[in-house]
Amino acid sequence: MNSRRPISRAVLVAALAAAAIWLGLHRELLEPATIARELHRFGPWAPILFLFLYTSATVLFVPGSLITVAGGALFGPVWGTLWNLAGATLGATLAFVIARYVASDWVAARSGERLGRLIRGVEEEGWRFVAFVRLVPLFPFNLMNYAFGLTRIRLRDYVLASFVCMAPGTLAYTYLGYAGREAASGQVGAIRKALLALALLAAVAFLPRLVRRVKQQRFTDPAILRSRLESGEEMALIDVRSAEEFRGPLGHIAGATNIPIAELSARIRELTAIRRKPVVTI
Repeated sequence: MNSRRPISRAVLVAALAAAAIWLGLHRELLEPATIARELHRFGPWAPILFLFLYTSATVLFVPGSLITVAGGALFGPVWGTLWNLAGATLGATLAFVIARYVASDWVAARSGERLGRLIRGVEEEGWRFVAFVRLVPLFPFNLMNYAFGLTRIRLRDYVLASFVCMAPGTLAYTYLGYAGREAASGQVGAIRKALLALALLAAVAFLPRLVRRVKQQRFTDPAILRSRLESGEEMALIDVRSAEEFRGPLGHIAGATNIPIAELSARIRELTAIRRKPVVTI
């Protein structure tokens, strides 16, 4: 039985590669207008078929923006966002599972140095790194889904972080598809909806810069922190380790306040006195 597993994996990887290549050669089938038109013919079954299409497209490296715009045109801004987000999450989850249990060698060979950065990020920050990468496109989305499967993050944390942090971009591209449909059909208010779609896209484009700034403030490099302390800059150092670790052999930075993370909610009032200082957690 075990001798058949490598063969089965090789067949699956070859099938995925062949399907991805075929779609790459027939990109006209993935035009948003074509997808919306064809799925509309299936009436109440359209959402189910759309979920299957989105999941398959994500696994086969089809740009998600094409399918998301089609979902907005087909289902509107509310249901379109929900179906798009569900499809993107299912596709990202399936790619994750394939990489973890079936095609780890193939994914590792194609991730290169990106995989090392991804693994280090997950080891240091866990689900927060998944959330950060979903908001800030450091890596190609489809390849990233597979690469995360090679890290040690739990599937549950990966799915929840992906679902929540893919929502802003999904909403923006969904509304873009909806606004395009309204404009094409000559509906009243189409210009206003198109402007709103552009505003949403602009907000999503600005989001990575905001996230990077917040991340830099929250996670300070040790060398930078030392330089800031030596310069005499006033800041509040909150050490969230346990009291035993705080007083243990590893020691702590002079002037730091020990508030174990488990006690943070009960001792939140202690932070009011330092609310005007930059806060650095240790």
